[in-house]
Amino acid sequence: MSLGNLVMFTGIIERTGIIRETRSTSGGQKLCIEVGPMATELPLGASVAISGVCLTVCHTSHDCAEFDVIKETLSCTTLESKRANDKVNLERSLRVGDRLDGHFVQGHVDGVAEVTSVTSSDQERSVWLRPDKSLTAYIIPKGSVTIDGVSLTIAAVERDTFSVALIPTTLTLTTLGSLKIGDKVNIETDIVARTIVHHLHRAGDAKGITLDSLRGAGFV
Repeated sequence: MSLGNLVMFTGIIERTGIIRETRSTSGGQKLCIEVGPMATELPLGASVAISGVCLTVCHTSHDCAEFDVIKETLSCTTLESKRANDKVNLERSLRVGDRLDGHFVQGHVDGVAEVTSVTSSDQERSVWLRPDKSLTAYIIPKGSVTIDGVSLTIAAVERDTFSVALIPTTLTLTTLGSLKIGDKVNIETDIVARTIVHHLHRAGDAKGITLDSLRGAGFV
């Protein structure tokens, strides 16, 4: 969905792309990404989530699209560490009337998390991650989170880590299937959780989130 300055995504990845080139610029970095047939449907100025980071198309050629990444974005996401031949998750912004199969995602990465554990079974793969400390207040069991642009449900929270379960479809269609211990990923917390926590902090509630506090704040 894009209305004026409002750009939203769903966290449902359309395809993966391959970084063909990275170039340093005076303002940050330019990324050239092979996006396949999607290139013909990306006008200049279109918004695309690149592994969860909302970027603007500045040029297209054949099956590639180019994006300018400013220094601030590089400093708070994993894009600065990307190199040629790395894969990234791609999702175009929502259009009015599109189905919302994931959850509302802004493409504004809140921080980075490190993979601490990966275990697999026949049905799924469980991944544990340690996010930046500033994000832990928004990581809620059974809540939503976006990891490298992929909409997921938080399975469990333990101290400063949380886990997600990746089904075979997610492992096949996104870059999350190649995650290993030590990898860094982009994290966007749920906008609803951020709004509630922010409101309660501003209201001076230091006791945490409860049903009564949510009701008093007008969220229930």
